Amino acid sequence: MEIKIRSAVKEDCPRMMELIRELAEFEKAPHEVTVELEHFVESGFGECPVWWAYVAEIQEEDSQEAFLAGMALYYIRYSTWKGQRMYLEDIIVANEWRGKGIGRLLMDRLVEEARNKKFSGMMWQVLDWNEPAKEFYKKYNARFDNEWVNCNVQF
Repeated sequence: MEIKIRSAVKEDCPRMMELIRELAEFEKAPHEVTVELEHFVESGFGECPVWWAYVAEIQEEDSQEAFLAGMALYYIRYSTWKGQRMYLEDIIVANEWRGKGIGRLLMDRLVEEARNKKFSGMMWQVLDWNEPAKEFYKKYNARFDNEWVNCNVQF
């Protein structure tokens, strides 16, 4: 089995949406995924992309076709105090492929990208009950911040 981390392409979007729905199921919020595939594609591969992603492509020895087992989607956030920062929206590994180092490969590629683009850091959120994810992020010396409260307005 070969795992290849590569930049996402437009043709990956349907599978990426499947992974996003799988994550929503895991987080007990499948009804919260309201983005349509067309909007998702346009937002990442249209004239003015607002997100970028890496995918984990698996090539099994006995198969001709590769498939996506994971993804990491990010965008650029601007801090008036720190400048440009990478915001990791989601890192997702399909259930059956967890525990095989795919998350680490995706995260390592994100760190490399952030450094290459000279971002001042990387940020993300993790649900307070998601202990496996928190343990994963601790391996990267992530700082968990309980001071800030998340806010949002829905339209």
